[in-house]
Amino acid sequence: QVQLVESGGGLVQPGGSLRLSCAASRITFSAYAMGWYRQAPGKQRELVARISSDNNTNYAGSVKGRFTISRDNARNTVYLQMNSLKPEDTAVYRCNAYLFPGDYYWGQGTQVTVSS
Repeated sequence: QVQLVESGGGLVQPGGSLRLSCAASRITFSAYAMGWYRQAPGKQRELVARISSDNNTNYAGSVKGRFTISRDNARNTVYLQMNSLKPEDTAVYRCNAYLFPGDYYWGQGTQVTVSS
């Protein structure tokens, strides 16, 4: 079965950095668009960043210039480099894989906490 496993979350001080990873298995990884979503307590889920199969990227306005999404097709892994972290970045981050017309998968999530 398809599996997406996130890692790299944790506690970091404001201004610090983290790199999240999402390793996929049992899919033709290079064909899928990959995304990172987040949801904080009391807030709606939001798209943070996504990268297409041909490396086009989109970012939420709140993270553009601070976060970078990338993919390594040889390792079936998508990354989210998070710099200049702010307390409002605190959330559970989940990765997603999508292939038209109906393949759509989610990872289990990893907690990111930005606090002094």
